[in-house]
Amino acid sequence: MDVFEAVASRFSCRAFLQTPVAEITVRDIIESASRAPSAGNMQPWRVYAIAGSRIEELKNLLTPRMATELPKGEGAEYTIYPEPLTEPYLGRRFQVGELLYRAIDIARQDKAGRYKQYAKNYEFFGAPVALFFARERDHGPAQWADIGGYLQTVALLARGHGLHTCPQQAWVSYHKTVRSFLKLPSNQMIYSGMAMGYEDSAAPINSWRSPREPLEAFATFSGFD
Repeated sequence: MDVFEAVASRFSCRAFLQTPVAEITVRDIIESASRAPSAGNMQPWRVYAIAGSRIEELKNLLTPRMATELPKGEGAEYTIYPEPLTEPYLGRRFQVGELLYRAIDIARQDKAGRYKQYAKNYEFFGAPVALFFARERDHGPAQWADIGGYLQTVALLARGHGLHTCPQQAWVSYHKTVRSFLKLPSNQMIYSGMAMGYEDSAAPINSWRSPREPLEAFATFSGFD
């Protein structure tokens, strides 16, 4: 698979097969992704990969809490969306939510159904591999951007191995549990989680794709011949 196909075929997969992924494959993805650029070559990312019984341990910690703690969880350690969220960003977020729940026949007014689906974040959507990306607390916006670039590189390299991923900032809402579970040092905080595995292509929730704005909506060009 070339890089063009990897970019075009990547999407946030929300239903995975139970097919295991070899540790050597995960190690190759995480190591190769370190070629991602970073300001001053700081390489500010820190990655925690878990699978098998470790995933089950984490799921067992959270499953009993889902009915009473969603959607806020433990309270996010950082704000994912600006407050207030203005247009056109608010409309884009609303649209992608509508497409997601429409694919699995959950009505907008079905709050319980939406929470039940949202809770699947904390099961990694059934993926056999989970990654957590951490950052230094005292690092700034440039390092946040660098980790985002690293995360994207992981997602694209996963496609090269025939795998799919789902970046999950939802895990920020359970940062206390994740911190304790992973034994993070005090100088680190969770930036994002990520589910990784083989796509369940028969799952309706994987049948749609989030739209993208036309080029003219976000780019300008000048000085070209």
